[in-house]
Amino acid sequence: MEGSQLAGRGREPRWPASIAILASIGLYIVLPQRLILGPRWLMPALELCVLIPLTLSSPYRDNAETKVLRYLAIGVIGLLNLANAASVWFLVHDLLAGARTSGTQLVYSAIAIWLTNVMVFGLWFWELDRGGPAARATGEKHWPAFLFPQMMQSGLADPSWSPGFLDYMYVAFTNATAFSPTDTMPLTSASKTLMTIESLVSVITVVMVAGRAVNILP
Repeated sequence: MEGSQLAGRGREPRWPASIAILASIGLYIVLPQRLILGPRWLMPALELCVLIPLTLSSPYRDNAETKVLRYLAIGVIGLLNLANAASVWFLVHDLLAGARTSGTQLVYSAIAIWLTNVMVFGLWFWELDRGGPAARATGEKHWPAFLFPQMMQSGLADPSWSPGFLDYMYVAFTNATAFSPTDTMPLTSASKTLMTIESLVSVITVVMVAGRAVNILP
């Protein structure tokens, strides 16, 4: 099934997640300076200093992955999350403070922040569900954090089906657009918390920021 990985293959490629991280970095760089945490180069440099060696030295998530490698992967996502959260805060502050900003610039900034929000939480879901990508790929037994439709009824997928990176990105996208779960349900406190935070950021950017920007478009 497209977008999914079959359990038992023993590995899951890292490159889809690396592309999502690079895309998030690109969206961050093009934001106005006032929406960026610190110097423009700081957060991207920190993320790339970890991402590039991690991707080159460990292109697959498998049973050879050490705790250090996984913690580094989580650290990159955490940096992305911190940078995007700061951008949301700065953008809302600008609106509340009545900063002189064009409606077009606000719309573009809101779109970049919203897309980054989707990718960041897709990465979180992928990284944390059932012990992480390496644990899922090697068939380790962990309680699931998400209940996918393929897990609820036999005959919808191969019996050895396991969610892959695109499945988690889809969950993040639908949660950000609907502001709630759609076809995939969170099962753990951690997954419910993450989905709540993602929905909250999405509400702020779409309803408050984008709505305000439309009102002041030239």
